[in-house]
Amino acid sequence: MDLEVDGSILKLVGDFDVRSTSTVRQALYAHLEAHTDTCEHDIVVDLSGVPSVDETALRVLAVATRAAERAGHRLVLRGCSPSVRRMLTVARFRHRVSVEPVAV
Repeated sequence: MDLEVDGSILKLVGDFDVRSTSTVRQALYAHLEAHTDTCEHDIVVDLSGVPSVDETALRVLAVATRAAERAGHRLVLRGCSPSVRRMLTVARFRHRVSVEPVAV
C-alpha cells in the first residue's frame, strides 16, 4: 500500500486489506490530527488507486469517519471503484461512510 498526502487529501494506492490496515490506520489518524485546527471541513481519502477492499479495511474507514466527526470534520471517500462500492454495499458500510458521487 502506497500513501500520498496532498493538502486535505490522503491518496491510497494498492489493495486495502488486512495486511495494510495498520499502515492506513496510522496514516489516517496522523492526517486527521494534522487537520484538526484547520478550516477545511472535508478530509478526503482518495481510493481511485485502490482496486479492492476487505471488511477489515472498511472498519478502519468507519472508525476514522467517527473520529473525524468528533473533531468537527467529515471524512469523504473519493474515487471508489465499482468493486469498492459493491463491497461497501454488501458489507452494509454504505451508511457509515460518506462517498463522493461518481461524475457522469
